[in-house]
Amino acid sequence: MQYIRFGRTGLNVSQLCLGTMSMGSSAWKSWVLDEAESIAILRRALDLGITFFDMADWYSAGRNEEVVGKNLLRMSARERLVLATKVYYPMSEDPNDRGLSRKHIATAIDRSLARMGTDYLDLYVIHAFDADTPVEETMEALHDVVRAGKARYIGASSMFSWQFAKAQYTAEAHGWTKFVSMQNHYNLIYREEEREMIPLCLDQGVGCVPWSPLARGVLAGNRTRDGGRHTTRSSTDAFTDYLYDQPTDFDVVDAVVEVAAARDVPPAQVALAWLLAKPGVSAPIVGATKKKHLKDALAAEALDLSEDEMAALEKRKAGDPHPYVVGTDSIRRYVKVAEECARAGALREK
Repeated sequence: MQYIRFGRTGLNVSQLCLGTMSMGSSAWKSWVLDEAESIAILRRALDLGITFFDMADWYSAGRNEEVVGKNLLRMSARERLVLATKVYYPMSEDPNDRGLSRKHIATAIDRSLARMGTDYLDLYVIHAFDADTPVEETMEALHDVVRAGKARYIGASSMFSWQFAKAQYTAEAHGWTKFVSMQNHYNLIYREEEREMIPLCLDQGVGCVPWSPLARGVLAGNRTRDGGRHTTRSSTDAFTDYLYDQPTDFDVVDAVVEVAAARDVPPAQVALAWLLAKPGVSAPIVGATKKKHLKDALAAEALDLSEDEMAALEKRKAGDPHPYVVGTDSIRRYVKVAEECARAGALREK
């Protein structure tokens, strides 16, 4: 495993970040691993040298942070881990138990720390932009979290570049803590971030931590052009259908398959190697529900694609723009899903 400097900070992280949305409670989503299965993946990740782990309070309605955080702390010294979690989505039907108000941030950070069993986070990330809360309120509340020692750094995710720039400017103007990272949606199919967000991050020294580097498994072959579904998640995850619903998306998949076949490696390795070679990318967030997924991810780190291979992969870029996964329809869809999960209730006791 290679380790890199995180943006312009002094923090070093593993070049692969393990995304843990798939760990917590299968009662939340059918493709999510329960605790025993999650422990096996976490232990293997540590053995491979992964030290950077991404969680969210919303995942499995809080159970994700309990399963991942507490078990990592049983298996590794705290100072060796880089733990990140996120805040924004509804945690209950309480109108104040969501968003990026001072009230919710102050409550959410304490709950997350208690679930994990640690007194600080390395990275505290806002899961989306909250258009209903003044950006000054959000940035000052996050600054107070850092000043209180509850988080070392703060990051952002899934927003328009102008929203990110506004938040950074607001923090700088008041002498508050600025974001050091952007968790953006970026992969071979979804390349909208190359227009504005990634150039902005490169200019400002902000580390990009792309989520869904394999397009929720599409680039790994979990579904086919004719509608075939090969995994539990691909059969039940309607949001993937929303994100990658264009026929031309599979032209990109075909290109990945061709390069992978010539290299005699799985398509997932090629898709991830492409991402690791792109400017501005710090540590892609890779998901894993099987140990072999971690093996493929680690192999991708050592896979050096040629200029011709990179060009072949990019030549078949999806023909039409994709919906931005930021503060409009996509976020509303996710909020609706989060509200439904929160109403389920019983997850917190599992």
